[in-house]
Amino acid sequence: MRIIRARAMGFCFGVRDALETARSVAHPERVAVYGELVHNERVQAELAERGFAAMSERDRQRLPERPEVLITAHGVSERERDRLVAAGKTLIDTTCPLVTYVHRVARALEQEGRLLVVVGKRDHVEVRGIVGDLSHFVVVAGPGEVEAYTDRRIGVIAQTTTPPRQAEAVVEAVRERNPAADVKYVMTSCQPTRDRQLAVLAMLPWIEALIVVGGKNSNNTRQLVDLAREQHVPAYHVQGPDDVEAAWLTGLTVVGLTAGTSTPDDVIEAVHARLVELAHVHPWRRAASF
Repeated sequence: MRIIRARAMGFCFGVRDALETARSVAHPERVAVYGELVHNERVQAELAERGFAAMSERDRQRLPERPEVLITAHGVSERERDRLVAAGKTLIDTTCPLVTYVHRVARALEQEGRLLVVVGKRDHVEVRGIVGDLSHFVVVAGPGEVEAYTDRRIGVIAQTTTPPRQAEAVVEAVRERNPAADVKYVMTSCQPTRDRQLAVLAMLPWIEALIVVGGKNSNNTRQLVDLAREQHVPAYHVQGPDDVEAAWLTGLTVVGLTAGTSTPDDVIEAVHARLVELAHVHPWRRAASF
């Protein structure tokens, strides 16, 4: 069996920078992580072992007890940031610059007097941060949720992990259902996420199944799984090597391997090694990059 690795996978620069910042903290016992630094269980365990306190992403009504608060790569609204500072907290900010860009675009579009249509998952921490500074918005998961709005000026943006084709389908639906509106679309899907999605699309014609490595709560990892399944290629979401089942590989000759942007390199390599072990492939023949 041949194992093809995606040409782009694993940590993006935003996640890598956030983790490096957390690892450089001298006194983690003074720091509460405001949610999940990244959506990866291995990283969360590492931070816990170092002494960081973890707050649930759904428990932000309660102020952290520790004096320092680490803002995760997913970001928070300016309102939430101000609330923390007003409570005397010192912030360690690891917000991804591409998420910061989405916040800036959203505020600018609203200042133009537009209804904001945000493409993404309503309950995702990144989306909650984006809309936290807005007063006139709707969140839609796809074109089927778009309605005819009373507003005559509409802006459309997307959560950074949204595939461009999904955001563009929403834009088309907004224009179809609001033909008299002035619709302005700013593409905010981030480049690292797009690179990983394009790498999967390039592999799909050549593989019989896809193994996708990433945290169970990682939205961009689930998007990679969905891309494969939409093209009728079996895809399996695993968090580590122990999740890989030998039955998935039975009778296959070519399998693809990719990983979400919050997946550490050593976890990817461990999954790869497990695939090699299960497939009984000689090490020098075990992989190719696509």
